[in-house]
Amino acid sequence: MSDLSFEQQLSGKYATLSAKLKEAADFVVSNPVDVATRSLRTISKDAKLAPATFSRMSSALGFTSYEELRDLLRLEIQHRPGSFSRGVEALQQSHDEGDPDFIALHTNACASNLQALTGQIDKTRLDACVDQLYQARRVLVTGALGSTGVAEYLTYMASFLFDNWAMASRMGASLASGLVGLSTNDALIVITKPPFASKSINAAKEAFDAGAYVVVITDTHTCPALAYATDSFIVPTQSPHFFSSYTTTLVLCEILIGKLAAISGTSARHRIAEVENKNRRLSEVWDG
Repeated sequence: MSDLSFEQQLSGKYATLSAKLKEAADFVVSNPVDVATRSLRTISKDAKLAPATFSRMSSALGFTSYEELRDLLRLEIQHRPGSFSRGVEALQQSHDEGDPDFIALHTNACASNLQALTGQIDKTRLDACVDQLYQARRVLVTGALGSTGVAEYLTYMASFLFDNWAMASRMGASLASGLVGLSTNDALIVITKPPFASKSINAAKEAFDAGAYVVVITDTHTCPALAYATDSFIVPTQSPHFFSSYTTTLVLCEILIGKLAAISGTSARHRIAEVENKNRRLSEVWDG
């Protein structure tokens, strides 16, 4: 059995699936508990797809059989925190009863998303990602539309530790000029969520074609940039808001920087001290 989660295996290959196989994969993502616990005949009937479609989908994703896919889902469900499912149930019940307390609904949703992130994230894969980013000659970050601010924040935090991180494009600068010269020694972090910004998807492809290490942070396995990702993190963003929540995305970015800081040694400490000193000399921060 692969060490990758179902969504990790799906994310890199979803774009290559046929329309029918995508339907089967979408059904699995939406109904993991049912797929893990119910017969293939029942699942096929509910999904209105032939059993063979699920078998072909499993093979296309690299599983030896549909049963291996089911076994992986069972393991993933066993490791999920039980309180997360109770939190979702409470939210749904509150909604059905017409609870008008949006503050509680939204904060509870964010808390559930964070708990889901904690239970789902592959810590070994995360550590490997941190090592790759630490060793990269240059790290570029890109995010457009609603993801712009998060990409800026991630880059800002990294600037305290390193001098080789930058936005791929900012303040009207050309994205193309930022991507020029990317190689196998470099990395690109792409933050993108529906509706996907074309330039984010194109940046991921350009970096992939150049052989760079590409990290995609999104909230759905259907994200087109995942086809070009070396590593990816699919974060939960459910919310009663009209806009998908960025809470877990921000926390994941802070985790990445925290882990990078932890392995950066004296050079990072000296750089932070120098940045703080220059901040004071330039009066960039209020000193009282």
